[in-house]
Amino acid sequence: MVLGAAALAAPLVIPSRLLGGKEAPSNRIRVGQIGCGRIARSHDIPGVYTAGGADFVAVCDVDSKRARSTRALLEEFYKDDDKTPPKISVYGDYRELIAREDIDAVVISTPDHWHAEPAIAAVLSGKDVYLQKPMTMTHAEGVLLREAVKKSGRILQIGSQQRSWKQFREACEFVRSGRVGRLTHVEIGLPIDPTAPDKPEQPVPANLDYDRWLGPAANAYYTEQRVHSQKGFGRPGWLRNESFCLGMITGWGAHHFDTAHWGMNLEHTGPSRIEGRADFPTNKIWNVHGAYSVSLTYPGNIQMTVADTYQNGIKFIGEEGWIFVARDGQATGSDPASPNKGGLKALDASKPALLDPEGVTVKFTVSKNHHGNWLDCVRSRQTPLAPADIGHRSNSACILSWIAMKLGRPLTWDAQTERFVNDAEANAMLSRPERAPYGAIAMMKAKKLV
Repeated sequence: MVLGAAALAAPLVIPSRLLGGKEAPSNRIRVGQIGCGRIARSHDIPGVYTAGGADFVAVCDVDSKRARSTRALLEEFYKDDDKTPPKISVYGDYRELIAREDIDAVVISTPDHWHAEPAIAAVLSGKDVYLQKPMTMTHAEGVLLREAVKKSGRILQIGSQQRSWKQFREACEFVRSGRVGRLTHVEIGLPIDPTAPDKPEQPVPANLDYDRWLGPAANAYYTEQRVHSQKGFGRPGWLRNESFCLGMITGWGAHHFDTAHWGMNLEHTGPSRIEGRADFPTNKIWNVHGAYSVSLTYPGNIQMTVADTYQNGIKFIGEEGWIFVARDGQATGSDPASPNKGGLKALDASKPALLDPEGVTVKFTVSKNHHGNWLDCVRSRQTPLAPADIGHRSNSACILSWIAMKLGRPLTWDAQTERFVNDAEANAMLSRPERAPYGAIAMMKAKKLV
């Protein structure tokens, strides 16, 4: 799809008031938070707040209890630092938040199926965006968002925070500097989510706009198992339902594919062949994939295998050795545990010399705060560490893997046209129907942008 000329109507420059010292009250970036669940409260909001130079002035969630609780959380942050909090408005509809001309940027921490629409609307309204991974629920949405960012000139950072972690940056620098010799194989290990029997319908809580929460997804009865807890901020049920998330292949996969592409120096392309298998539960609510294995072929005949049987992390294997990199722990405290199946350290190698920092010829931007890198780029208008074009390619590889897992047969992918070769069934899975009046494609058609 091609964006219409109206997409260029959004402002292309940063407000002049942000060009001074970032801690001056009048120069601070005014941020709106869209989505007030687990990741927002435990990761995105603290990340932006501690980076400095920005103030949250609005929060939005279709669950009014969560939105009010998040405003209180933010007010507590300011109180603990002996600072006067700004006035923080509460919204239930993201469109009201992004309509505010005094808001410079938004952080989107919604369920996966609600990533594309508000992100596209935000960049077209002149807002810079920090968007939780995976970038979009579908490949078609990813193309639309990538093009909207490109034509609007806005700054969009994908929440691929491993790019701001020392061991991931160093691992990719070592690999790109030739430490393992010619790269031949990459192994990615991801966890899996458990399933459980379907729970019966429950009354919709008065504080939840359930129709809007479902958004473009198909209508389905309400049960807390499908949505999120009304009593806390633990791991939500929607992460286990394919109407709202494709499972760990995109959940953790978006992080690890991104690191793999970074180390492979293939951030702007994709695989040519994909073959996969997976166990899918017969339950209708917690129905994302279980055990799985996917094989992908990349340019240079680099073979990638992705499976739950590997230790969680990325192993770059070359003709002269291997380098492994992983996190020091789980993404959040409520993530499924990932057993240390291989016994490897967070940064490990087949021989210590491969990790010697002396003589590294490829160096990347050093960032200690992924949200801070985004805010710096909002001011400088420089490209952030995880921009839309790179985020789309990382997410695409995850989605292609999921399609291969679903179809259970080899697929041929043209990374230039971004279509499967002679495979109408697979191409049909690059998008999905949108339930009116929601959805990124529907929104853009209404605005006559596609």
